[in-house]
Amino acid sequence: MATAAIFSSLRRRRSPSLEAFLAPVDLTEVALVQTLAAISSELVSCFSNKVFFFQRRNSRSLIRKIEIFVILLEYLRDSGSGSLSSLPSTAILCFKELYLLLYRSKILLDYCAQSSKLWLLLQNHSISGHFHDLNQEISTLLDVFPIKDVGLSDDVREQVELLQKQARKAKLYVDKGDENLRVRLFSFLDEFEKGRIPNHVELRLFFVERLGIRDAKSCRSEIEFLEEQIVNHEGDIEPTASVLNGFVAITRYCRFLLFGFEEDEVQLASGNQKKPRKGLITREIADTFLTIPKDFCCPISLDLMRDPVIISTGQTYDRSSIARWMEEGHCTCPKTGQMLIHNRLVPNRALRNLIIQWCTAHGIPYEPPETTDASAEAFAAALPIKAATEANRATASLLIQHLANGSQRAQTIAAREIRLLAKTGKENRAFIAEAGAIPHLRKLLSSSNPIAQENSVTAMLNLSIYDKNKSRIMDEEGCLSSIVEVLRLGITTEARENAAATLFSLSAVHDYKKRIADEGGAVEALAGLLRVGTPRGKKDAVTALFNLSTHTDNCARMIEAGAVTALVSALGNEGVAEEAAGALALIVRQPIGAEAVGKEEMAVAGLLAMMRCGTPRGKENAVAALLELCRSGGTAATERVLKAPALAGLLQTLLFTGTKRARRKAASLARVFQRCENASLHFGGLGVGYAFAGNSTTNRDSSFAGDVSVPMSISVPVL
Repeated sequence: MATAAIFSSLRRRRSPSLEAFLAPVDLTEVALVQTLAAISSELVSCFSNKVFFFQRRNSRSLIRKIEIFVILLEYLRDSGSGSLSSLPSTAILCFKELYLLLYRSKILLDYCAQSSKLWLLLQNHSISGHFHDLNQEISTLLDVFPIKDVGLSDDVREQVELLQKQARKAKLYVDKGDENLRVRLFSFLDEFEKGRIPNHVELRLFFVERLGIRDAKSCRSEIEFLEEQIVNHEGDIEPTASVLNGFVAITRYCRFLLFGFEEDEVQLASGNQKKPRKGLITREIADTFLTIPKDFCCPISLDLMRDPVIISTGQTYDRSSIARWMEEGHCTCPKTGQMLIHNRLVPNRALRNLIIQWCTAHGIPYEPPETTDASAEAFAAALPIKAATEANRATASLLIQHLANGSQRAQTIAAREIRLLAKTGKENRAFIAEAGAIPHLRKLLSSSNPIAQENSVTAMLNLSIYDKNKSRIMDEEGCLSSIVEVLRLGITTEARENAAATLFSLSAVHDYKKRIADEGGAVEALAGLLRVGTPRGKKDAVTALFNLSTHTDNCARMIEAGAVTALVSALGNEGVAEEAAGALALIVRQPIGAEAVGKEEMAVAGLLAMMRCGTPRGKENAVAALLELCRSGGTAATERVLKAPALAGLLQTLLFTGTKRARRKAASLARVFQRCENASLHFGGLGVGYAFAGNSTTNRDSSFAGDVSVPMSISVPVL
């Protein structure tokens, strides 16, 4: 890893004294020696008493070298011979180079003092190399420095000359004890790779006695640091991201094996809190002050895109969201359902520039992404090695034991960790369910502890993404009713939203759509969430309702539960209008559905508004809904649609600008009008044009069933 990468990593971690300690200055216009003396003195003061767990000898050696520079610089400062005018030009060049060397020394020493123990161990050779490089540069500087021309006292000159000799002789030093620990760490990885769980005593000896990781908090910090390196490094990472994921999994296993499940209530409550992303507009701010243009929001996360990229289907997503989607093993486009030809992510620079301009115009801070294309693709492509899978399997076994028999606090922690473990990888979701987590999570759904309930329902959601787990959840006695109960009466907003998302995930299986709709209160709760939920909650609710509406036997139930009214109201909400129109297009295929929609005063107006201003898929769904409303709703419904004054122009526009399917639906709707008495008079003869544009002789749309646009614009969220 290059020194620049170390600096980049430290900058991301925002070392508290870095900028203040060595702020860049113009060395041609200040008292050069005084500045260097102050800098080097503070460097020695900061690090002389630091405890370096690793790189001890290299760190102490570097600090001792800086101490000699302090002696040299303070002598020049105090003797009055440190001004630029009195120094030889060679000395001035050396001092300017020294400024940079001190700066890099600060970075490297900070890195060794602040990084995690496991990371320093894994980077043992690389970091030792950086100390050696600095020593070589110090040696070169001293060889060039005109010691005899700067007027030093004998004792100061002797110390500088001694440092010069020592720097010339210095060799790369790699601590053998540290190296043995690194080899031992890799041996644990090898054991898991071979399907063997390392001995409990050996793990305790290594992590607790040798590394000094003595509690759950320290262990958690080690995990977070390793995960941060996987995300932040720009493809230049050794070991690879896959191997690092293995060490993360092993450390997580040791966290529970060695330190148990008891945590501070404060730590427990903060465990689910997402770290705020500095500089990004939040959904709450957006809702309060202004509406973000829909094209600027990622179809997956619904957040303002920081780094829009184009995938092989031509759709644009935020890089972090689509990378996570691919990491989870999906090979289709979330919005269109098309298979991905490749996994390359192409930056959409034009859109990103528009987003930046919009943010600037509205005073919204916009933080550019920190990772490059290569790093994001490398992170998304990092497949788990067997060691990581086996370590996660062992962790899951521990978690489920405490989920079954632990205290309330232990159960809450176990549910949270299962939720996190099930976030990525179908292997994790498979073995967690196979190990028996679902029955215990089901019991925790009724917990009066909001954190426990939220974690258990979110864990259920993440597990449900794996298709085989859907049947396990549905077959577990009382599980569906417990999920619906959380949807109806969940203690937190997030718990209710995640319950809706779980029903959306489960309803992907056709045989479960009827069971979910028949579950008491399920459709009513989804309709209520669609009316008054948060933007994300409305999205979860409308997609679940859409899935349920694809089963013909659910139509009456959805009408009775008020879902039709909620869907019609949702036509005016840009975030969910597309899916709402798609659901209505399915419901009106049945006479009772058409009758119910026809009674909604704003239904036709809402669909027309969608045809005017909606997305291409939304326009397609809207015209499909109006077509089926005419076909199934009888004369009254047809006349109501026919009397809409804006329809003729909207159809004309759609015939020339809509998607292929939208044009076909528009032509079919025009033919319906042609068969109605006085239709040609109402449209001024445009009916023939519609029929021609729609190719009426070869493209009769008599089988609308099965040809409904499927507006799935989001994936099942992983939380």
